[in-house]
Amino acid sequence: MALIPLAYLLFRTAQGGLGAWVEAVATERTARLATTSLLLAGVVTAACLVIGVASAWLVTRSNTPGRRAFAVLLALPLAVPSYVAAFTWVSVADLWTATPGTRFEGFVAAAVVLTLYTYPYVYLPVAAALVRADPAQEEVARSLGRGPLHTVLTVTLPQVRPAVVGGGLLAALYVLADFGAVSILRLDTFTRAIFTAFSAGFNRQGALTLATLLVLVTTVILLLEGRTRRAGARFSGTHVTRPARAADLGVWRWAGAAGLGAVLLAALGVPALSLARWMARGTSAGDATGRLWDAAVGSLTASLLGALLTILLALPLGILAARHPGRLSQALERTAYLAHSLPGVVVGLSLVFFGVTVALPFYQTTWLLALAYATLFLPLGVGAVASAASQAPRSLEEAAAALGRSPAQVFRRVTLPLTLPGIGAGAALVFLTAMKELPATLLLRPTGMDTLATRLWSATAIGRYAEAAPYALVLVALAAVPTWLIVRRTGILPAAGEREPLRPVEVEDPTGASDLLEGVKA
Repeated sequence: MALIPLAYLLFRTAQGGLGAWVEAVATERTARLATTSLLLAGVVTAACLVIGVASAWLVTRSNTPGRRAFAVLLALPLAVPSYVAAFTWVSVADLWTATPGTRFEGFVAAAVVLTLYTYPYVYLPVAAALVRADPAQEEVARSLGRGPLHTVLTVTLPQVRPAVVGGGLLAALYVLADFGAVSILRLDTFTRAIFTAFSAGFNRQGALTLATLLVLVTTVILLLEGRTRRAGARFSGTHVTRPARAADLGVWRWAGAAGLGAVLLAALGVPALSLARWMARGTSAGDATGRLWDAAVGSLTASLLGALLTILLALPLGILAARHPGRLSQALERTAYLAHSLPGVVVGLSLVFFGVTVALPFYQTTWLLALAYATLFLPLGVGAVASAASQAPRSLEEAAAALGRSPAQVFRRVTLPLTLPGIGAGAALVFLTAMKELPATLLLRPTGMDTLATRLWSATAIGRYAEAAPYALVLVALAAVPTWLIVRRTGILPAAGEREPLRPVEVEDPTGASDLLEGVKA
């Protein structure tokens, strides 16, 4: 399924010939688009790494006040679609702009908005990895004379390096494929140029050429990430039985809380202020409640089907990557990431072609839209399943096989139950992301069907912000539910009170079970 957009690109660009492709690539505009797209992805990814890693450490490893509230609130920007964030920032910025006619737009505006609503891709996996990381290695480093900062840089971060790199990869690919924010903020990138060429219909071949360049850029990023993953140390923390002791920041704990509050004020306060302002103005559209209800039902239906199909496709890939790592599983996993980096308009057009030529009964149905979501967001499901499967003890599967269970029975009764938490988290993440997806939804939704995203885009495209506000508010509210579930599933929500090491308790053992246990271990 992930190869459908790539095959479509190869087929269409091959029709024009290599000479036409080279001629379209070797232009000043293409170089300008590439420079802007790569620079934007680099700046946003670097900022997301700083905010995401710092926030994760403050929430999970320090005595920052209000850590329980921050643990949940810091993930909520993930529920705000980039186009909703962009139009709310433009709306609020217009109120405070001193110079008439000056608009909040351009590179800096896009970098700020995308950073604020992309850093949770780094914050969530890093926070979850910090919770599972073994604190003993940090305690040994401190006992050998290393300071707190030196310990974090040389011991703590190497333990969670795969999570940091993986979160940075998702953030970079999200920025490269984003269309809504850069369109509203009027920044020319690959995705905006591709969508404009397709929607205007004047240069479809040029748009496909730009899409192939985006695939090449993504391939290079994936190769670099693969080298980083192989070079990075990976310390196991899945069998930790005690939490890490919270670091005492002294008076600096209030500075940490103020920094987290500033991030949340910018990420959540600005949309809340803008939506409240536009909601207060009201809308004159007839049957507004009925249209809002229909759009919400459409979003929920398509997103649920997309999440179900994505997890079904991700299950074999995730388990293969976790249980049988090698060149084949790595190649399959990287192929899924290639489709994830493509703009939704390219994926939508490829599936229109697929539906018309191969799967005509599914054309103009919700299932084809669900297939687009599965193609776009397959890496999110694969990553969640692979992470859960890698943490499940393989010894239980071996014991079940030794007791005479068939491979199918082992999978159904042992592997699948052990990976269910990861499957649930992956399904929630895919559902959340599918609700926000716009270009593919515009192309593939059945005739007469609307979603919250399409209604919102239709209203903002013509400047009817008061009409768009209810759709944006309901979309964010619905997306906040799976975001909260993801936070609960990752285990990053700290318990009340400070984290203290667990101490052994002496108990009587009249049955001699402890001796038997020691014998089993031996």
